[in-house]
Amino acid sequence: MKNTIVPYIFILLPVFIFAQQKSKHGKIIHDFGKIYTVKNPDFKTNSEQNLKAVFDIGRTFKDSSKINPLFNTAARYLNMHFDAGVTLDKLNVVLVIHGSAANDILNNTAYKTKYNVTNPNTPLIEALVKQGVQLILCGQTAAHRNISKKDIHPEIKIALSAMTALVQLQNENYRLINF
Repeated sequence: MKNTIVPYIFILLPVFIFAQQKSKHGKIIHDFGKIYTVKNPDFKTNSEQNLKAVFDIGRTFKDSSKINPLFNTAARYLNMHFDAGVTLDKLNVVLVIHGSAANDILNNTAYKTKYNVTNPNTPLIEALVKQGVQLILCGQTAAHRNISKKDIHPEIKIALSAMTALVQLQNENYRLINF
């Protein structure tokens, strides 16, 4: 029996080693987007390339007292690439927001009216905007959900539609990240 257990230990050993690694705060957006250090990756990050990413965010999650983790992914994107040696001027990020995620960009007054809590996404939105991230709301979603410009965070731009923004940004060589 002893001989049959030993091979399984060696198979699981890498899992235990990686599972023990702790996340760390990023240098760009300290309070959000925790990252892990990946030592000696086989696929190297090209720190000379412009990394233009557009995040397609069309859903929210059930707990309105917590941040939308898809917004947090944009912070993680910035933090991990900066940590890997990509300078901030080479990181261009846009969030195109539609569907139920539109509620997550409501200003605190509108959010509190809807959910009876302050918008937990506001500090993250402000941190992203401070680092040059653009946030674009689908105008079709806004109209459908009766969301006006006065209801959303002041840094949010409204487009004709999410589809329009996604196509235009991809025509400008942004790469689509969709979850």
